[in-house]
Amino acid sequence: MFDKFKQLAQMKSLQDEIKNSRVEHEKQGVKVVMRGDFLVEAITLNPELSKEEQERILKECLNEANHKAQSIAAQKLSSLM
Repeated sequence: MFDKFKQLAQMKSLQDEIKNSRVEHEKQGVKVVMRGDFLVEAITLNPELSKEEQERILKECLNEANHKAQSIAAQKLSSLM
């Protein structure tokens, strides 16, 4: 029974660690900062780019940051198993 409580405490600690991790991705002056729980913290745009270019690059940055955050979460979870 105490092993279950220990596992729950480890999972909660791991969940907090993942949530508090940060991922950044930047491309051509467009930058996205995302937390480990996939919430976007910051977006920086490059005013020298056209609107269409900024939209395309922003989408790429968001997708890449999301992918990095998923990878970090998977690595941390696999270390627990």
